[in-house]
Amino acid sequence: MKPLLHSPIPRRMALRGLGVTLGLPFLEAMLPRSLQAAPSTYRPLGKSGSAPVPRAIFCYVPNGVNILDWLPKDQGKGYTLSPTLETLRDHRDHFSVLSGLGHPRCTGGHSGGDTWLTGADLRSVPGKDYTNTVSIDQIIAERTAAHTRFPSLEIGDESGTGTALHSHTLAFDRNGTPLPAENSPRRLFERMFVADDAGSRDATLKRYAEKRSVLDEVLGEAKALDKKLGRADRDKLAEYLAAVRETERRVERQVEWVDVPKPEIARDGLQLDSQPGNAHDRPMWLDVMLELSYLAFVTDATRVITFEWAREAGGFGVGGENHHELSHHGGDPGTLKKLAAVDRGYLERLARFLDFLRSTDEGGRPMLDHTMVVYGSGMNSGPGGDHSPKDLPLLVAGGSAWGLKHGRHIAHDPEKHPPLTNVLLTVAQKMGVESPAFSDSSGEFTEML
Repeated sequence: MKPLLHSPIPRRMALRGLGVTLGLPFLEAMLPRSLQAAPSTYRPLGKSGSAPVPRAIFCYVPNGVNILDWLPKDQGKGYTLSPTLETLRDHRDHFSVLSGLGHPRCTGGHSGGDTWLTGADLRSVPGKDYTNTVSIDQIIAERTAAHTRFPSLEIGDESGTGTALHSHTLAFDRNGTPLPAENSPRRLFERMFVADDAGSRDATLKRYAEKRSVLDEVLGEAKALDKKLGRADRDKLAEYLAAVRETERRVERQVEWVDVPKPEIARDGLQLDSQPGNAHDRPMWLDVMLELSYLAFVTDATRVITFEWAREAGGFGVGGENHHELSHHGGDPGTLKKLAAVDRGYLERLARFLDFLRSTDEGGRPMLDHTMVVYGSGMNSGPGGDHSPKDLPLLVAGGSAWGLKHGRHIAHDPEKHPPLTNVLLTVAQKMGVESPAFSDSSGEFTEML
């Protein structure tokens, strides 16, 4: 018998009586209807069964933060939450604040979204204005792809890939090529949960046959052409062929899953028509994309997600403010106050997502224990509005089942810090990646273990 699902009650609802106001704890009834039923009625898609598995989601906010209100004044396990981080007080034992970390090879500015998960020097190749490298989520996806319908999901407030230095995505393949993001909740829902009809199945198989034929022809001609090229051109051709082979693998995966049924997920309570570019819709859009991320994990549709909440040098704050303009605050107190309000608005969305994960039982433990949530920005607007790749705002939550320890402020000297890629490497290793290094990492981020 299916559980009776009522309309969700507000997350901030409080009990009032005799002049006293008491805030309610998170209740299952605060979930949208489709999420209330998730733990008991949805079945995993993964080929490994329903045993708990590691997952990771990387959540990016652009334009830095008001670092003065973000950064805790003290450190260690007994640290005092900063004014901004007070928003996450209900979760303080389940996340770590990491400060002082950055990307030493990056130049800063509004290219932070391009480099947050790669740590790359975008101008490392002489004669090229932009050269990126693989992002950590795609390293993870290579490890987990065999078990899920989607190797990874890429979400952003603008669809596609955007432009170099202002990408709409956080994900880059082995060639440093950006992977397009999805910004429509409805399209994302249909991609994951709407069953394909017979016509769609036949069309998928037909596309596979056509692409297979084209790829075979391309690879054959490239082999003949390779013998006629100089070294530089051969290198360019090799990069192109690597992209062709990646396309080939993605097409093959579509066929592998074409006859595997998608889970049946109710749409009730999901605001699938929310628009990211509408200031009124922004909170609802963020919420529904996080709800869909939660459902993707519950159903094991994927185990790694990148979510760019807004692209760099753009994006409304949750309250409708121009976030980009606020990042150029110049130390103005009024502007910093508005920037801090944007930061808290974003963290309210994160807190709601963590509520979902903590309220879901998975093998006798909260789902958050099996899910690593990395949240932050690729630039620091600093006390004066500078756009630096140093001392980046960063939180890591969840993953205690895989050895992560939280409830601390782990601080480093911004001038003598380990690279942020140490944190990314550690998350990847907990996801099963067997590698001692990533990008410019110098080892595990042991302070979080």
